[in-house]
Amino acid sequence: MSIITPFSKHELIPKEETLEILKQKGELFIGIPKENSYQEKRVCLTPDAVNALTAHGHRVLLESEAGKEANFTDKEYSEAGAEVTKDKAKVYSCPIILKVEPPSIEELNLINPQTILISALQIKTQQKKYFETLASKRITAIAFEFIKDDLGNYPAVRALSEIAGTASVLIAAELMTNANQGNGLMFGNITGVPPVDVVILGAGTVGEFAARSAIGLGANVKIFDNSLTRLRNIQTNLGRPLHTCTIQPKNLLKALRRCDVLIGAVRGRDRAPVIITETMVEHMKNGAVIIDVSIDMGGCIETSEITSHDKPIFTKHGVVHYGVPNIPARYSRTASLAISNIFTPYLLKIGEDGGLENSLRFDRGLRNGLYFYHGILTNKSVGDWFDMSYRDINLLIF
Repeated sequence: MSIITPFSKHELIPKEETLEILKQKGELFIGIPKENSYQEKRVCLTPDAVNALTAHGHRVLLESEAGKEANFTDKEYSEAGAEVTKDKAKVYSCPIILKVEPPSIEELNLINPQTILISALQIKTQQKKYFETLASKRITAIAFEFIKDDLGNYPAVRALSEIAGTASVLIAAELMTNANQGNGLMFGNITGVPPVDVVILGAGTVGEFAARSAIGLGANVKIFDNSLTRLRNIQTNLGRPLHTCTIQPKNLLKALRRCDVLIGAVRGRDRAPVIITETMVEHMKNGAVIIDVSIDMGGCIETSEITSHDKPIFTKHGVVHYGVPNIPARYSRTASLAISNIFTPYLLKIGEDGGLENSLRFDRGLRNGLYFYHGILTNKSVGDWFDMSYRDINLLIF
């Protein structure tokens, strides 16, 4: 008697069971050298972050006093599970190197071939020799300022922009005190006293957090930007109506005549556009303060010049100018915490995925930060800037 079945004879033959092959967790060995760049005081990982990594079975080798400028002691790192050494070469021999600033050519010479380097890129400060050294050593390099999150934002850039925006108002408040030969005005909505007038150029992250801080201190804030979308977003994010305006010379000059503080937070592709001319600065109040946060891209104020944390200000046309490019380093501990919060989840994920190779395959945001893959340049901007050949990373990984 034949049995009626919906399956064919071939389908009824027993088959081998297919089992899922789980990814093997990888043990990371991370080296954190001491930052030697001029006035760089930040560190990539805090002791708490090191503790989280070592608790997952990873190793961290820290150069002695790497966290000193951010007020983290070697003892704190040691108690968190890190190995601390004074041997710089030993740190640079680790398979993964974690830095804030990109390494110098001398430091690159200490790195072993096939090492993974995670740091800032700072393309405009680099030389072609830097990339040629990466290529010769077959380095895999990731620039943390190019890493994207799930929403397509740049978390490292945003975190540091939040600090720079908030800091710009705090610095302005400091410079206006009599202790710093300022005009003696104080932020704060004091009863019966007109509030300080603050003009902010740019409605991006820096502008938003500068506005947030200035409003919190009771200032009267005016924001200028040519993007209506950004102006609308900043009002939504701050949850209140603000004086917003597109950048029109007549309205801008009128605001500059009255303002006590001008914060420049305008970015550009290659260079920040110069929006405030020297003539406009001449019309500002005597003793007014200019904080040009865009100075690292050339500055958006014609009279701005690059200054340092040691000598941060100069006066021109009676207006105090502040032009330090690396503002977050002024608040090294806060900046280190912010950077550490970005690095730690990525490092844990790389370990869970069984190594950087697997993470790059499945994480498009992390892949966006990659600019060298086993010595092959994969970033178009770097290739165009330095006239070097580059390859599409998607053709190399998959």
